[in-house]
Amino acid sequence: MIPVDLITGFLGAGKTTFLLRYARYLLQKGERLGILVYDHGAVNVDLPLLGTLRGDNCEVETLAASCDADCHRRRFRTKLIAMAMSGYDRILIEPSGVFDMDEYFDTLREAPLDRWLDFGNVICVVDGKLSGDTLPEEDFFLASQAGCAGAIVFSRVQLASGEELAQTRAHLRQAAEAIHASLTDRVLAKDWDALSEEDFAALSRCGYAFPDYVKTIAGRAASFQSLSFLHLPLNEQQLRQKAEALFSTGDYGRILRVKGFFPKGESWYAFNATQHELTVKPAAESLAVLTVIGSDLNERAIHLLLKGEEPKLHIL
Repeated sequence: MIPVDLITGFLGAGKTTFLLRYARYLLQKGERLGILVYDHGAVNVDLPLLGTLRGDNCEVETLAASCDADCHRRRFRTKLIAMAMSGYDRILIEPSGVFDMDEYFDTLREAPLDRWLDFGNVICVVDGKLSGDTLPEEDFFLASQAGCAGAIVFSRVQLASGEELAQTRAHLRQAAEAIHASLTDRVLAKDWDALSEEDFAALSRCGYAFPDYVKTIAGRAASFQSLSFLHLPLNEQQLRQKAEALFSTGDYGRILRVKGFFPKGESWYAFNATQHELTVKPAAESLAVLTVIGSDLNERAIHLLLKGEEPKLHIL
């Protein structure tokens, strides 16, 4: 049977960056990988980053997560059936940051997938500089994902102080207690540039925990939204200014993440912003798109800020 590893974590934790490193380790070990990635929205802006892994021993598949839950589960199951027949040694899944963990466990138990695929590892990526200013909905996803993990990996450790890391651990424990979830004691809090082969080897056999928590009403993914904008005529400085404006006031809703790609001359760059960090990194050729993710989004105000015009009405 083919093991299926789930790389999960709340919005903006750094799942894609970790998955790149983890997949490269597995490829170096000679494994043939199938990667399935999807985002909370109609446009997947993480795919170009993972596309650099494509080769004879690695394929990257996508799944639209913008439909309703039943539709998405059907698509998820169908995609996994196709991947199960492709002869991979291992399948890696990077879901949306507001992923329902039951979907992973329930889908792999269904026939015929239960004959082809097996639970591998659940690795939960948690922002080492986790903000204490979170809503119950956000803490539910954070705790339910971590509660099912065989290992928890902190991101941005090199940027966090000892006090901030301690606060992150305390916040994680409190969020887990709120839904009566147990947490693994396997926590890797280390600069990712310093991760060793032994670290990745341990993660590749960390296992998982079956879901055992209270599924609260606050855990509904429907409370989170995403808006995508194509071909914005904005340069890097303007994107930085717009992102700072989005996070600086509640007029646009509760903004959790702004990410996308933009061209500069003949090169492409990945743009990624959260409340506490904004990064711009070189990227492979991509699509000029910017996605805003959050809750209670004011679509009109965001549209006016980014495009300078009223959003067009969609008349059916």
